[in-house]
Amino acid sequence: MYCNYFKLKKSQKNTALIVLLLLVSVNIWAQKTSDTTGKMPVEIVHARDFQSQQTDSCTLNKFIGDVQFKQGSDLLFCDSAYLNQQKNNIEAFGNVRIIQTNGTHVESDYLRYTGNIKQAYLHGNVSLTNQNDHLWTEELNYNLTTKIGTYSQGGTLQSNTTTVSSTDGMYNVKTKESRFVHDVYVTDSQYNIQSKDLGYNTETKMMRFFDSTTVTTNTSLLQTTQGTYDTKNLVAKFNSRSSILDKEQYIEADTITYNDLIGFGKAIGSVIIYDTAERITMYCGIALYDKKKATLLATIKPVAKRQQGNDSIFIRADTFFSEHVRKFKSNQKNQSDTTVKYSSKKERRTATKTLKLQPAIESKNFNTNESIADTTSPKYYTGFHHVKIFSDSLQGRCDSISFSMQDSIMRMMKAPIVWTRKSQLTGDIILAYMDSGKVKKVFIPENALMVSQTGPDKAKLFNQIQGKTLTANLINNALTDALVKPNAESIFFPTDESGAYIGASEAQSERMRAFFKDNKIDKILLEQEIKQTMTPLEKADLPNLHLSRFKWLNDYRPKSLLELFE
Repeated sequence: MYCNYFKLKKSQKNTALIVLLLLVSVNIWAQKTSDTTGKMPVEIVHARDFQSQQTDSCTLNKFIGDVQFKQGSDLLFCDSAYLNQQKNNIEAFGNVRIIQTNGTHVESDYLRYTGNIKQAYLHGNVSLTNQNDHLWTEELNYNLTTKIGTYSQGGTLQSNTTTVSSTDGMYNVKTKESRFVHDVYVTDSQYNIQSKDLGYNTETKMMRFFDSTTVTTNTSLLQTTQGTYDTKNLVAKFNSRSSILDKEQYIEADTITYNDLIGFGKAIGSVIIYDTAERITMYCGIALYDKKKATLLATIKPVAKRQQGNDSIFIRADTFFSEHVRKFKSNQKNQSDTTVKYSSKKERRTATKTLKLQPAIESKNFNTNESIADTTSPKYYTGFHHVKIFSDSLQGRCDSISFSMQDSIMRMMKAPIVWTRKSQLTGDIILAYMDSGKVKKVFIPENALMVSQTGPDKAKLFNQIQGKTLTANLINNALTDALVKPNAESIFFPTDESGAYIGASEAQSERMRAFFKDNKIDKILLEQEIKQTMTPLEKADLPNLHLSRFKWLNDYRPKSLLELFE
């Protein structure tokens, strides 16, 4: 080589000398760095020019033009670089690229690399690409061994159709796990997310929430502080106090599981459900919700609150079920669909029929019912067993209850009782007609009985009217008048102008009208086929002066709203 060198022209000699010095220096550098640190040395693979600079503490080798380094299987490219041989460090400038064998590419304008721990600091137009994952930031700390990159000056990760941006972030190339903190925003064609602290696996498409998070889809708004969201299958599992809002209702609970694809959700623990259309609030321990069918099953001490304006009535049952009026296709040909409507007789069987749905609701086949929810129709709610009703001026009990927004009728079935002020109403079925959150009319179609306590409690005097049917009118939940027919009977204790009792009146007629004053029967008007007897009070058998269906059930009367929530 040396002989050939002296035969070259002057310009060729200069070029050959540079190359020769470069090769010698690289060989000397490799020998020096391989014997002391015990770490894998950085090797120079290629450079168009080479300079060596001596500083007070070390010798720096500067490489210029198409620079390429290698450490193990990792390759580093740049326009120019300084190499500290003693510390095994690199400072690179311009078109910096790191290529790893697994296909990971990292690019930036500037690199500071610590070779002994394989730690890279990249600055300026930083991008990291790993298969379908692309990370962009201005500053990135990246470890080539752990393959974990972190940033703190803002960054964006894109994986297929999902884009995540945040102030601080971490991305693990090996596990595909990432973590984003502060001002986290996620955009996708199917959802948008805003969070304070969020984890995301770009392979499984699973998101984890560690702080306040809002998930917005085309049909719902989900809020939580802790949980997971399977973005591939749109399944949310929230483990802290969370909420879901859609066009029909708002749900809040301690834990919520929700599948947005099939529209099914389960809420557990201090559940609050607000029907935005019907203005009904449901409180319960567990709730199952089918968004596509718009059905709701509430269990564990459910209480429904009907509110209009400042007036509210609370209803407690063992179980509540709600849905829109449904349509079913007829099995007969050329017959149009019909909307199911229940008559008063069929209402007696509503509870039994609906209870049969519960096993299906709680099973995986909850969505297999072939009926179609007409979401334009009003909803009805049905409560099963041990029903209690409470408002400031009206209370009630029965076994089952249903109320519909279509006709605003509250249907009380099986041993129903209604108390209003000092009056009690019973019958086989009680229909309460609601208006503006108050009962305006009560209708009892069979075995009607009205009992109104009069005088002091110790006297145990009761004005009584019974018959086949009863229709009563109310103002501000207080009785004003009532019509009983046919086969009406009464026991009435009239008073004079001073309020003193005149005697005990026993009467029968085809029709009776009762009029109320100060929340008790003031007078009774008898119509058609009248029979009446008056007995002086001192001669009347007061303890046994009762009609055939008489019963005073005040001990069963709900005394407070707290009783419904116990």
